[in-house]
Parts: sequence; structure tokens; C-alpha cells
Amino acid sequence: MPSVVGLLEQHELAARRRVDGLREEADRIQAELAAAEQEWLEWTIARERVGAVLSAPGGCPADAVVAERPGGAEAEAGVQASPVVAVKAKSQVPVWREGLAVTALSADYQRILAALADRVRLSALWQTGSCSSGSG
Repeated sequence: MPSVVGLLEQHELAARRRVDGLREEADRIQAELAAAEQEWLEWTIARERVGAVLSAPGGCPADAVVAERPGGAEAEAGVQASPVVAVKAKSQVPVWREGLAVTALSADYQRILAALADRVRLSALWQTGSCSSGSG
């Protein structure tokens, strides 16, 4: 028959192994959580930057500053990104045909086309140096 002390040591060893296993799992989950939070932050920054560029009224994209980031960090004063608007599922885009006006597109698609059309103008501004941080 095993001794009482021997049985207690076996239970203690099993409990210690369980604690060690749970600590390892907690460390793994903490690392996974940190990676997921970083990915969330990166996607949020990307969305805010696109919103700032699309909402910039003819100014330089560098003048548009993002309003808020995950974790409550406030950004500097400047042009804020437009409020988040839910994307409408399955927006219908008309088939292109000769003479079709841009107004046939939804407002969101019109802003996208305007941003693409401004690409040449903005790249020219950046190349000439007339659009720099602090001037607009």
C-alpha cells in the first residue's frame, strides 16, 4: 500500500505539471493576442489613411491626419478621416458604354474615380516639391 506522503507528492506533481502546461498555453495565447492586436492596428491605420486621402478636399494627402486609433490614442489636429460608413452589399456598377456619364456611378465610386484622376496631379506636386509636410 502506498504511503499518504507518496500519494500527496503524486498529486502535487500532477498539479504542478498542469500549472506549467496552462502557463505555456497562456504565454502562447498572449503572443497570439499581441499579433492579432498588431494586425488590427495595421488594418485600422490603412483604412484611416484611405479615408483621409479620399476626404482631403484638394489638399495634399500629407495634410490629412487620422483622427483616432485603437487603444484610444488621439492623433494631432488636422483633417479628420470621414466617419466609417458601412459598405453596401453588391453595389451595382453599370456596364461601360460610350457616352456614359460619371454621375451614373454611386457617390463612393465617383470619389474613387476622382482619387484616381488626382493621382497624376498629386504625383506632379510631390515631384516638384510644392506639396510637403506643413505646406499645402
